[in-house]
Amino acid sequence: MSAHHVNTAERDHRERSFELHAGRRSEFQEKMLHLAAAMDSENDVLSKEYFKMMTDMIVLCVTLALSLLFWVISLTMSAVAGNLQPVSPWRWLFSILVPLTLTSRALKRRSLDRSGALGALLVGFVLTMANLSFFSALLAFFVTSSKLTRWGAEKKKKIDAEYKEGGQRNWVQVFCNGGVPTELALLYMIEAGPGEIPVDFGKQYSASWMCLSLLGALACSAGDTWASEVGPVLSQSQPRLITTWKEVPAGTNGGVTLVGLAASFLGGAAVGVAYFAMQLLTVGDLHLADPQWPIVLYGGVAGLLGSMLDSFLGAHMQYSGFDSSIGKVVSYESATTWRICGKPIMDNNAVNLFSSVLIALFLPGMAWGLWPR
Repeated sequence: MSAHHVNTAERDHRERSFELHAGRRSEFQEKMLHLAAAMDSENDVLSKEYFKMMTDMIVLCVTLALSLLFWVISLTMSAVAGNLQPVSPWRWLFSILVPLTLTSRALKRRSLDRSGALGALLVGFVLTMANLSFFSALLAFFVTSSKLTRWGAEKKKKIDAEYKEGGQRNWVQVFCNGGVPTELALLYMIEAGPGEIPVDFGKQYSASWMCLSLLGALACSAGDTWASEVGPVLSQSQPRLITTWKEVPAGTNGGVTLVGLAASFLGGAAVGVAYFAMQLLTVGDLHLADPQWPIVLYGGVAGLLGSMLDSFLGAHMQYSGFDSSIGKVVSYESATTWRICGKPIMDNNAVNLFSSVLIALFLPGMAWGLWPR
């Protein structure tokens, strides 16, 4: 074998060895990079968990400090005025911490956007501070509405042109549903102070009226939400316009079904049950007051009447048209849209607000006349 062939073989061997070592080095470096990336990812997770833990601790400390501050202010005002009852620091703490926890969870689950979470925090604080029965009714409305909004999402996407995943309610929607109860809770605290009382027109006429007004407003919102979320999913029949009783496409403002109407009664009754249950847990000497069981029936009636009123207003004051380009009912006019009913006077939020105001104003008067003594 010639020297040239030997040198060539040795060179080829060295090149293969070099490539082998280079490949091993490259594989080793790749493994090290993966390991470093995994360690960085783990460190990021640990950092996020640590940051979340510190954030929770800071929020808790701030909440405690605020509750104690408000308690001191409450004691000072009671001492100066002489006729006000100081509010327990535990009530302050509960009124801040529980709504904060619930709104944070709702924000993560996309039931609320950021502005909606801030609005819900304010509404929750005022109602919880005023009366725990107000809080339980609000909680029943919010939890059931959020669950039902997610239920049957695929079918609702085919009907609703403005469908949002999870609901994602903003501050306008929060205040149109919770603004009236918040105003009533503030009036209730001015009239009777924070605390739980039975519905008794003979002993606490004004406060009982405010309690039923607030319950009626929440039950109205719950009834409308249950009807709009349950009806399109379960109803086998075509909706009918509440003003003419003619069949209309699903999603039309003012369209009702028997399933939706039944759901509106049940939604209002669910709010009434939550209110009544908290009454049983927190109000002493309940047997000395007027019967409280009509609260459940009152909630159901408020839900049904509120939903029907909302549909009636929607049929007249909300524009509904069928857009043939997307095959859905819409609230705007265009070249591809033919009108079904209504005029573009109000949007859905305004109709909700107007309905809850009317129910809060007039339904307690009916209850006062029919309430068993």
